[in-house]
Amino acid sequence: MNALLIYPEFPDTYWSFKHALKFLGKKAAQPPLGLMTIAALLPGSWKKRLIDTNVERLKERDLDWADVVMLSGMHIQQETLVAIVARCRARGLRTVVGGPIASSMSQAELKADHVVIGEAESLIADLSRDLEHGTAKPLYQADEKPEMDLSPLPDLSLIKMNRYSTMTVQYSRGCPFNCEFCDIIEIYGRRPRTKAVAQVLAELDQLYEAGWREAVFIVDDNFIGNKKRAKELCAALAEWRGQHKKSFDFLTEASLNLADDPELMQLMKDAGFISVFLGIETPDESGLIAANKLQNTRRSLLDSVELIQSYGMQVMGGFILGFDTDKEDIFDRMVDFIQKSGIPIAMVGLLQAMPGTQLFRRLGREGRIVDAGGGDNTGDRLNFLPHMDAAKLVEGYRSVLARIYSCEAYYDRVKLYLNRTHPKHGERTSQQQWFTRGNARAFVTSILRQGVFGRQRWSYWKFLMAVATRYRHCIGAAMTLAVMGYHLQVITRKLAEAVELPVLTPAMVPVRVTEKSLPGDEAGQAR
Repeated sequence: MNALLIYPEFPDTYWSFKHALKFLGKKAAQPPLGLMTIAALLPGSWKKRLIDTNVERLKERDLDWADVVMLSGMHIQQETLVAIVARCRARGLRTVVGGPIASSMSQAELKADHVVIGEAESLIADLSRDLEHGTAKPLYQADEKPEMDLSPLPDLSLIKMNRYSTMTVQYSRGCPFNCEFCDIIEIYGRRPRTKAVAQVLAELDQLYEAGWREAVFIVDDNFIGNKKRAKELCAALAEWRGQHKKSFDFLTEASLNLADDPELMQLMKDAGFISVFLGIETPDESGLIAANKLQNTRRSLLDSVELIQSYGMQVMGGFILGFDTDKEDIFDRMVDFIQKSGIPIAMVGLLQAMPGTQLFRRLGREGRIVDAGGGDNTGDRLNFLPHMDAAKLVEGYRSVLARIYSCEAYYDRVKLYLNRTHPKHGERTSQQQWFTRGNARAFVTSILRQGVFGRQRWSYWKFLMAVATRYRHCIGAAMTLAVMGYHLQVITRKLAEAVELPVLTPAMVPVRVTEKSLPGDEAGQAR
């Protein structure tokens, strides 16, 4: 069989970094690791192609070649995914949809011939056999969460590596915490499952042999969900990097309790971790308690962030506005916290009640769900009735973004972060060479777009002067953040210019959006 794997396009949001990637001549931040892994699980006799519509167009000749089309995506990709499914079905092509979106949208909404809910390792053999015999069922749902040793090496041969800014590796699935708004624990469970160290090193060897020398994103939703195993992996990564002269820097996601473990932070630093995304959510402790994000309470959030930064790791932060506990001073408090934190890339979003989460179920019982949402928490769309007046919430949200992404405020945070990560005498913080052809291109483009034609040229040149005189030890990180800031400022301007949303009222709540209307609820949430 000819299997065409298609990854839908993401909308242009804060998370896409689309406008920054252009500086590097890249098309997308990461390749579709899920589809690359699925391809490796499919029968060896099948012919496979992968089209990532974020980096190339889906052509008619691609569809002419295919016997079956397999798609995967997240909730935010629903519009483009459904459009691709319709295009395929109009040609009589069989379609299979899986991935996170299969747990947040119903079969009727997805419009695919076959829907897969669950992790593919436990059901791909049955699906492949049934597709070959023409007996595939409308729905496949995993009965269990497979161990990670069943996950194969992803098929790198299917992607054009030079179109991406980072490569990806998955080490674990699942998170031990129980945040009300999070769908990860509903999908992957609360018991972190990890790959063996040898599996991860094999994936790195594969990337290295393929010629990759740039950053690698370990895509776990919580890399330190199992701290003991994370430490074992970090020690092995440090040894591996010592054996490879020009190897990778690593990025990942973790929980804030990373700050409680100096040994783990040192191991991550030694292993080459230069950036970590943390879900901080809110400076208001009552909001953290109400959302059951207890791991962020009973501590100084600012001190925790600063401690992690002191180990040479840039902290990216996730923040949420719209908790029931938020008062009208939350907007000023949020800006004040972000500026004091030295977190340059602060992803502030409006709370979204994602289908399948405890939050969605609670708000459904309270009659406050408006719709299933679009998956983009950094837009200004609400899918539930907030306690705060909706218009005030959206207006306050936009004001936060405008303030934290003004050039002056943004560069102040970058400089604060750079101050905190100043290396000790003789210490080298990265094995990557900064002056590469791609970075030289990005630097020239940055000078032109931000320094010559930019709206905030004076702020940009002041920042470059500070980098040249005080932060020469980390010029690569400084310029990377300057370029990323350009993207964040473009998206902020677009959001400010957007048409105002209608005020939400109880009359807008549809009766049909209930807990039982979610895909897979009767059989238990899985993906």
